[in-house]
Amino acid sequence: MKISIITVVWNNKETIKDAIDSVLNQTYKDIEYIIVDGASTDGTVDIVKRYGNKIDKFISEPDKGLYDAMNKGIALATGDIIGILNSDDFYIDEFVIEKVVNEFKEKQVDSVFADLVFVKPENLDKTVRYYDSSKFHPTKFAYGWMPAHPTFFVKREIYEKCGVFRIDLKIAADFDILARFLYTQKISYSYMPEVIVKMRVGGVSTSFSSIWINNIETLKVCKDNGIDTNIFKILSKYPSKLLGLVKR
Repeated sequence: MKISIITVVWNNKETIKDAIDSVLNQTYKDIEYIIVDGASTDGTVDIVKRYGNKIDKFISEPDKGLYDAMNKGIALATGDIIGILNSDDFYIDEFVIEKVVNEFKEKQVDSVFADLVFVKPENLDKTVRYYDSSKFHPTKFAYGWMPAHPTFFVKREIYEKCGVFRIDLKIAADFDILARFLYTQKISYSYMPEVIVKMRVGGVSTSFSSIWINNIETLKVCKDNGIDTNIFKILSKYPSKLLGLVKR
């Protein structure tokens, strides 16, 4: 079973190496690694090029944003399964992909997801929040809640059948694609009860204005997918996020 892993990056020379190394160090070897760069000017391209042919496919060109770049990576992918690893994130150890593949084989499902932890950029061993995907059910989308997207692996044929990321959404396109896959199309899934990704605190959706945009976009996504919700349901997810701050 071939796995395509896509990393999208733009001007992130500080952390891209950790992401790349965490993929290349995997014990599972049938991995196609694709990096899509948005025409970085800070030295990111030079770092990627140092890996030579260890990176299976690498493009660096202007794009229309994060989700457009992800779509470019999906178009390049030839694996049976596709996973997306952000340039700020990295797999927790070298056995992650091996475990994911075994889960697909044992459970015979369309998708697999797990837990992740948020860590401090200056101390990658310091967990500040635990994202627990164990209680996921498709009805949770009505409350603005989804499995941890960086841990989500799905058969490539699902993208071909159900479409790719919406580039008209600034922040919630990952919520949209999981809602389409897991709620609207009702693809099968399996949850792995363990942490497989570390994510640095920060990113596109953490400022107050971004949080508000994300909530508005989430409402739109729910409406577009026939999910019955309202702003109060969406906002109700935040107490559980606070609980995640003290877990473990």
